[in-house]
Amino acid sequence: MIFDVDMETLPREELEKIQLKRLKALCERVYNNVPFYKKRFDEKGLKPGDITSLSDVKHLPFTEKQDLRNHYPFGMFAVSRDNIVRIHSSSGTTGKATVVGYTKRDIENWGQLMARSFMAAGASAKDMIHNAYGYGLFTGGLGAHYGSEALGAATVPVSGGATRRQVMLLKDFGSTVICCTPSYALFLDETAREMGIDIKELPLKVGIFGAEPWTDEMRRDIEKRLGITAIDIYGLSEIMGPGVGIECHEAQDGLHLMEDHFLCEVIDPESGEPLPPGETGELVITTLTKEAIPLIRYRTRDLTTLNTAPCKCGRTLARMQRVTGRSDDMLIIRGVNVFPSQIESIIIETEGLTPHYQLLVERHGNMDTLTVNVEVNESVFSDEIKNLQRLESKVQKNIKEFLGVTAKVKLVEPKGIERSVGKAKRIVDLRNES
Repeated sequence: MIFDVDMETLPREELEKIQLKRLKALCERVYNNVPFYKKRFDEKGLKPGDITSLSDVKHLPFTEKQDLRNHYPFGMFAVSRDNIVRIHSSSGTTGKATVVGYTKRDIENWGQLMARSFMAAGASAKDMIHNAYGYGLFTGGLGAHYGSEALGAATVPVSGGATRRQVMLLKDFGSTVICCTPSYALFLDETAREMGIDIKELPLKVGIFGAEPWTDEMRRDIEKRLGITAIDIYGLSEIMGPGVGIECHEAQDGLHLMEDHFLCEVIDPESGEPLPPGETGELVITTLTKEAIPLIRYRTRDLTTLNTAPCKCGRTLARMQRVTGRSDDMLIIRGVNVFPSQIESIIIETEGLTPHYQLLVERHGNMDTLTVNVEVNESVFSDEIKNLQRLESKVQKNIKEFLGVTAKVKLVEPKGIERSVGKAKRIVDLRNES
């Protein structure tokens, strides 16, 4: 058996019966145990018993990240502190941290969902999993760790950093699966080449990459450089951590959402109205089984589409398309909407450039300006100045033609963009500092 047949291949009507039963129980639980939700329900004139169908979810209140910050640290918990066995937290770099808790059952469910995710990616108990997600308050490291152990695989808990050492461990241990951010995978390959090691010659066969948006162009680049299958995984700390959704290795055509645990919608980010499958909007998630900090209609700010058609792998779980960006990461440059992923696609398709880039947004007078700083590779860096200028002009022209925005393109030397062992920092917005 390569996945949980009972839950992952249910006819949709059977799955929706399970979801509705769990949604009703969730509404009762939060109304009775979380003052925040009781107040929100009462403001809408809602009682838990009013939820009689899955379509009624549209009447329930949204939850936003700021709500968790406003109730820092434990105001959103639905159980007593005695029942909490683990606490994770976001970094809080843009405000107060968001704090999430887990009961013993939450941790067990998380491990099982991550084991299901690894199986979907093509991993098994015979594999050795090199886990380069950060351990600690960040959910990525421990989430992948417990899932790997639940799968029965050998787990290498490397965490982030010490990149040269990581390359040596990949070579010496012969790991077959790696977990990290996609940008860090490229950094690993870059470091390995400096050490005279070709990752394509190692036993590594699968990479499970998440924690930051990435494009299909970057996927192809990673697969070509490392000689592996690159799998997209999705999750967020507020909901659980990694394991909310993952691509299957058979199709790599959208991320299967673990719908027995999460009720997922796509809404218009402006109006908040639900959108039908196939339309692009903001992903909203309701946690159906989370005990410690259940969330109703949590606005992820991630932009995607949903597809409820069964997959060729046999799973009937809905699939979300790769996250194209975040509604709160969208840049508006002189009236034009721009997402980092759109610029990334242009960069990766341009010969001579590396996938390492940064977008600098500034305001001069009343005018917003966008500068794209992007690394060239070693061969281009040694070219004549006129060739570099020609390359800058080409990228600038492509951005203008495809995105409709004028940007200044600045080529920087190899390794001129700071590397990160976690999420790559793609945007530097200085408009409020002008």
